[in-house]
Amino acid sequence: MIGFADEALIEVRSGNGGNGCVAFRREKYIPHGGPNGGDGGKGGDIIFTVKRNLRTLANIRHKHCFKARNGGDGQGWNRYGADGEDCVIPVPPGTTIRDAETEEIIYDFSTAKGDESFTFLKGGNGGWGNVHFKSSTNQAPKQANPGQKGETRFLKLELSIMADAGLVGFPNAGKSSLLTFFTNARPKIAPYPFTTIIPNLGVLRVDDESDIIIADIPGIIEGASEGLGLGDTFLKHITRTACLIFMIDCSDENYLTAYDTLCNELRNYSDSLMEKPRIVLCNKIDVEGAFERAVEVQNKIRESEPDTVVIPVSVHTGRGMKDAQHQIMELVSKQENRDVASDSGFGNSDAAGQSSAFGSDFMKDRAYIDDDDDNVQYPGSEQ
Repeated sequence: MIGFADEALIEVRSGNGGNGCVAFRREKYIPHGGPNGGDGGKGGDIIFTVKRNLRTLANIRHKHCFKARNGGDGQGWNRYGADGEDCVIPVPPGTTIRDAETEEIIYDFSTAKGDESFTFLKGGNGGWGNVHFKSSTNQAPKQANPGQKGETRFLKLELSIMADAGLVGFPNAGKSSLLTFFTNARPKIAPYPFTTIIPNLGVLRVDDESDIIIADIPGIIEGASEGLGLGDTFLKHITRTACLIFMIDCSDENYLTAYDTLCNELRNYSDSLMEKPRIVLCNKIDVEGAFERAVEVQNKIRESEPDTVVIPVSVHTGRGMKDAQHQIMELVSKQENRDVASDSGFGNSDAAGQSSAFGSDFMKDRAYIDDDDDNVQYPGSEQ
């Protein structure tokens, strides 16, 4: 979609280390000059960093290759080569870095609190100059080491927008209108299906110190989990939400089966989605006969899910919206407190292997492994 990018395939290359130098000291009236070749500089690293002002991967989607600078070569008079400049790749919160071939998760920025950084590839170490090889038996060494080569990897970056609550519903159910009513977001609203074609975020102000972020994704249709419509493209954006808000259009003839159909599509996409706490808003009760339908839906859901809150509302007239806002804030607050309590212990993640919006950072592995073999000939390896 134009203006929204949630996936990117890129190639990253760390810098090569600079070569060591073979040089000898030559000064007037000093007949016995020794070796003074300097070391090569270290190659630049590949670093990913979170930037809170970014919302999509559009800044890197069309730049396919990211390269760090090579280290400079050593020079005479014991002059070291300059270290290569690092390549810093900014990504939005919620970005997952995967290996493009194996799909293995390398790092996940879903719980980044600030401008968190992750050094993925280290640049090659610089080679030693001949000054390191002098000895009592080798006073004029003509040996220097080349710099280590950098690494090249192909990566797949995926973005799942970070929100506290996710809106789920059929097209034209009133999700965008709800987002406009509660938040400062201004998504496109029109009386036809699929008005929303990209995810939208809105901020619901709770008090002076806390906010709730609500995500509105394109409408789900039956078969969305199998690729129909736009639903499966953006369903991943609600996998990390703390809770779900179901929107049922009670003016539609399929009002009584809408909730079950939505639940089936979410369950087919990921079992973890149906484990999230939820509330159901029966919308458009201002339409004639819709309030009675909302009561039917309310009674039906209570039979199978007595703990699920079902509220008849009208976004157009504002009827029931204060109660809905209170229930959303309470649901998010309960989930946040529960996840904070779990973080104080050992932490946990959902069934899909992803941490929730408030969960702990489940990624403890790193793709880069520092191999010390053959590093003894490079400066700094003895540290």
